[in-house]
Amino acid sequence: MRKLVLILSVLLVSFSATAQDIFGKWITVDDETGEEKSIVEIYKRDGKVYGKVAEVFDASKRDLPCIKCTGEDYNKPILGMEIIRDMEKDGDYYKKGTVLDPQDGKLYKLRLSLDEDNSDVLMVRGYIGFFYSTQYWKRSL
Repeated sequence: MRKLVLILSVLLVSFSATAQDIFGKWITVDDETGEEKSIVEIYKRDGKVYGKVAEVFDASKRDLPCIKCTGEDYNKPILGMEIIRDMEKDGDYYKKGTVLDPQDGKLYKLRLSLDEDNSDVLMVRGYIGFFYSTQYWKRSL
């Protein structure tokens, strides 16, 4: 009986620990319309956190290139594009990286964190200087 309780406890702790991180797929939402736009997959590579556009819901926009992007991202397809780069864990937040907005081609400093009340909501905060904008992405099932 004790072994069963111990096994169940370990399983519950490991399940809740994996549900409490930012890694996985997230549904992005349009700021103005509230419409779901895409899925961004967040993953770790070489000790840093990255995110790429894994799916675009609007079929008419699925194959569009990033014409407003600059540098190496110019004219690359948005689908598959790495838009979150070089994030590092700092306490409850992921910081020191950037996010690219393919709609306007601008690069923003970024802070990521899970919502305090709901680990299925990711707070995505982009900064230019002291000004910021926050989006709330939903965990994809």
